[in-house]
Amino acid sequence: MTARTQPRSSLSHRLTDGAFRLFLGLARTLPYDRRVPVAGWIVSRMVAPLAGWNRRIRDNLALVAPDMPPEEVKQLVRTVSDNVGRTMVELYSGREFVARVRDLPLTGPGAETLIQAQREGRPVILATGHFGNYDVARAALIARGYRVGALYKPLKNALFNAHYLDTISQIGTPLFPRGQKGMGGMVRFLKSGGMLGLLMDQHMGHGAALTFFGQTAHTATSAADLALKYGADLIPIYGIRQPDGLNFQIVVEAPIPHTDPLTMTQAINDSLEALVRQHMDQWFWIHRRWK
Repeated sequence: MTARTQPRSSLSHRLTDGAFRLFLGLARTLPYDRRVPVAGWIVSRMVAPLAGWNRRIRDNLALVAPDMPPEEVKQLVRTVSDNVGRTMVELYSGREFVARVRDLPLTGPGAETLIQAQREGRPVILATGHFGNYDVARAALIARGYRVGALYKPLKNALFNAHYLDTISQIGTPLFPRGQKGMGGMVRFLKSGGMLGLLMDQHMGHGAALTFFGQTAHTATSAADLALKYGADLIPIYGIRQPDGLNFQIVVEAPIPHTDPLTMTQAINDSLEALVRQHMDQWFWIHRRWK
């Protein structure tokens, strides 16, 4: 990036951050039960078109579901961004969000394994994706005393990244930045019997060429690598938004058998894909998953 373009980028970051802070300030004037749906409405009707999300959602759906009826595509363009908006304001609602999810039961075939690992102090890799609200499980587990850390990818906008990191830290710590900087602390935490949450559905240029929705999707094998190296259970876990738009179900799937990194990582992709096919509006189709 040249010196000539750098100020423009910085100004863009300041404007984006300022607009988000204004949106957040207005949203916080509302009680939680109103704040969440209003945020979804604003993001889906105003932010998504301006940010180019509508086109990206359509492009992704055209790639993986070319036969989807146009009316269904149109509906998803709206509901996907609505879920993103709700998720954003929930994460920034701190204690109110945690209070909403802290007592949710752990359901699904892997729930007992997760509970037993907590009792025994065994390491666990919690594999999830940008689905529903991806921090529901972490918030609920930490609130009931589980030692859960998370790997996060620092955002390009440093202004936005600062308050986002502060926000998710209020839900719980430790948090480890992706890359060499966070690796040492992450490994020590896992070896001590901690549970580590990883978002597995982002494009990774150096990742393995696996599949997601029938298309090549470069995916990091880090979750499987860590599970194999440190003897950790690898458990997919999700927070599924319920029809009322405010509540969630935590689903813990059966642990993925220890085989090899590629097989295990593909199993993570398959797990998320199966769930997304049941709830197409809850995955973040705004991502550039396939490049």
